[in-house]
This record gives sequence, structure tokens and C-alpha cells, in this order.
Amino acid sequence: MAKGVKAIRGMNDILPAESYQWEFFEQTIHAWLATYGYRNIRTPIVEQTDLFVRSIGEVTDIVEKEMYTFVDHLNNDSLALRPEGTASCVRAVVEHNLLYASPQRLYYSGPMFRHERPQKGRYRQFHQVGVEALGYAGPDIDAELIIMCARLWKMLGITGLRLEIGTLGNAESRALHRSRLIKYFEQHTDVLDEEALRRLHTNPLRILDSKNPKMHDIITDAPKLIDDLDEESRVHFEALQHILREQGVNYEINLRLVRGLDYYNRTVFEWITDRLGAQGTVCAGGRYDGLIEQIGGKPAPACGFAMGIERLLALMSECGKEISRPVPDAYIVHQGETVMDFAWETAEFLRNQGLKAILHCGGGSFKSQMKKADASGARYALIIGDDEVQAQQVTIKPLREASQQASVGLDAVLDIINNCN
Repeated sequence: MAKGVKAIRGMNDILPAESYQWEFFEQTIHAWLATYGYRNIRTPIVEQTDLFVRSIGEVTDIVEKEMYTFVDHLNNDSLALRPEGTASCVRAVVEHNLLYASPQRLYYSGPMFRHERPQKGRYRQFHQVGVEALGYAGPDIDAELIIMCARLWKMLGITGLRLEIGTLGNAESRALHRSRLIKYFEQHTDVLDEEALRRLHTNPLRILDSKNPKMHDIITDAPKLIDDLDEESRVHFEALQHILREQGVNYEINLRLVRGLDYYNRTVFEWITDRLGAQGTVCAGGRYDGLIEQIGGKPAPACGFAMGIERLLALMSECGKEISRPVPDAYIVHQGETVMDFAWETAEFLRNQGLKAILHCGGGSFKSQMKKADASGARYALIIGDDEVQAQQVTIKPLREASQQASVGLDAVLDIINNCN
């Protein structure tokens, strides 16, 4: 017997027993985004490695430790499986000049890849929905992104999320803050761990995101970005808060909120839960005004967010959201020398009327077929034998209630099923 082949660790199959939950989520997402005027964009899973190095940042966990890269031996190009979607979306917008005529509201969904230790809700192949608003400079679009998330949580039955917002200022204020952080942490190198020491002169902001308890006190006392914030960023942040308050969106200000990607500036935000263990962030984003120019386009403002589908599905379950498994309306059982054409006709008639019908295939006795009909979850079995063909009728038998079966024409079958929907 040949040795079995299994899926790669951290890259999971989504089986029919759970895929209907994904379908519900995806349908909800498409409807939700359509109400805000966001349009779908689909980008490749594989991109040039340099795209992510330039956008995410060379000294980040994603690029240094987690990104799947490989050399295309046909042309020696360095390629990467996309670890996130914003860079790919912006690359497509720049390449196809989509901002030439007007700003763009875009969204995407699909698999992303990061080589990290798999844990609940966090896998090596994971799935995200990303929403990007490109060409908008004001705090109103930042607020829209946050407010639309609040609407989605209600649509998905998710409760108890906490919203944290912060600001990273502009490039100049961040540079000033960076120099102050380096000077401060240089005075405490005896406390810094190996990771912090490595990042001290390349990405000191990431030290603030350390979970090392031994560094807690020096991080708490470190210089705060709000003290170095430029006036324009301060006004932008205050305007964002005003809109959120007016729209009834509760939030907490977290002045230590640091996103893991280098391209963020000004507004940053996270939606956080306490229900999924240590990895509490289920949706995060912010403004990235310099990224379009960084990737090769004309300077333009932009902001967006991404959410993890696996984590949101787990959270929906934790919140008690019940999603009904779709079941067929009818299962067509048939046996006899003359029945096949009429069985096909019956199945196609029901499908043409928008109903879900399974036509039994593979033969077998009426008894074995009825077992399959019951196992399918169908509400009705439609039984066709030689007598039914001769009368141009079917025998309809309820499978989920204690009603009597009856022999009726196809129009009556349609009325019976529709009246019970």
C-alpha cells in the first residue's frame, strides 16, 4: 500500500461539515461591503519578494522569520507567498493606475502565508478579508473603516470586542520619537533582551510591543509618541475621535499601540477580544500614507484594515452564533425500467424553480435509497416508480415531520415545498 500524503502542518483542509460556515461568512462580507461601496480586487498569491521587504519592512518578524520565500529556478527570481494583502493590493493599484480618475474603495479576501507556530485560530495558511481606501486623506475615511467594522460585528453576532485606537504621527514626528527611544533604551541595555538589542537601532518602536515581563517597567517609562506628535496629526486624531463619539462607537486610546508593519502612520486601531486566549486581536489596521509612493506610484494617502477569518469564525462560535447547515429541499428516490427520464425531468423542474434537489445516483433498493435520503437532511423524499411514471406524478414523503405521503403532480410538489419554506 502506498504511503499516505497528509496536509502540511498549519495548512488545513476546510471540510463540508464546516465549509457552510465559511460560505455564510463570505456572503455576509460581500453584502456588508457592497452597502459601503467597496469593490472586490483579486491579486496573485505569489509576488516578488522585494514587494514585501520594501512595504512591510526588512527588520520585522514577518520578513525576517515568517515569510515563505523561494527562488524560481527558471529565471532566478526571488518570490514569496503573500504574508498579507495590503502590499499586493497597492501594487495592483499602482501597476494598473487605478487612482488616475478617482479614489478607490477596495476589498479582497483569500489565503495568506506565514511560517509561525500553529495555534488555535492562527495557522501557517490563514485567510483574511482586507479593506483598503486609497486616495482619501481626511479622518472621515478612518472613521468609516472603524464604524463599518462595528456594523459587521452585529451582523455576525459577535459581542464583547474592545476597540483600541492610537496615532503614530507623520514621518518627521516618528523620526524624532525614534531618536528619543534609541537614546532612552541605550541607557537600559542591561535589561533589554536579545531581540530588543537587535532592533534597538533598526526598529526601536517594535521594542514597545515586547511581551517580555522583565522589560515591562522600562517600556512603561519610555518616551511617549504623543509628546512628539506633530500638530497636523494631533488635529487628525482629535477629529477621528469626534466622529466616533458622535456615532456612538466606544473606544480606548492606547498610546503604545504599535502595528507590526513599517508602513503605518497616523491612525492605528485594533479590535480585541478576551475570548480567544493570548492572541486577542481579530481585526487591525490604520493609515499608510507613504506606501503608494514607496511601491512606485505617485504620492497618495491611504488607509485600511484586515481581519482573520478563522479567528472570527471561532469568535462567532464562542458568542453562540448559530449558522444553519444548508439542506436540500428534496431527495429523489427512483427505481424501475421506465423511470430515469421522468426522475431527471422532476429534478430539473425543481431546480428551475430555485429549489435544491438531489437525484439519487448509483442504484440500490428503495429501502437503501430512503436511508440516503434521510441522511442527506432533505425535508422531502420524492419517490418515483413505474406507477408514478405512468400517472405522471410523484409520491412525496415528508422526512422531518409526521405527515402522510401523497401522490401528486409536479406543480403540487412545488406548492407543498414552497409553503413549508
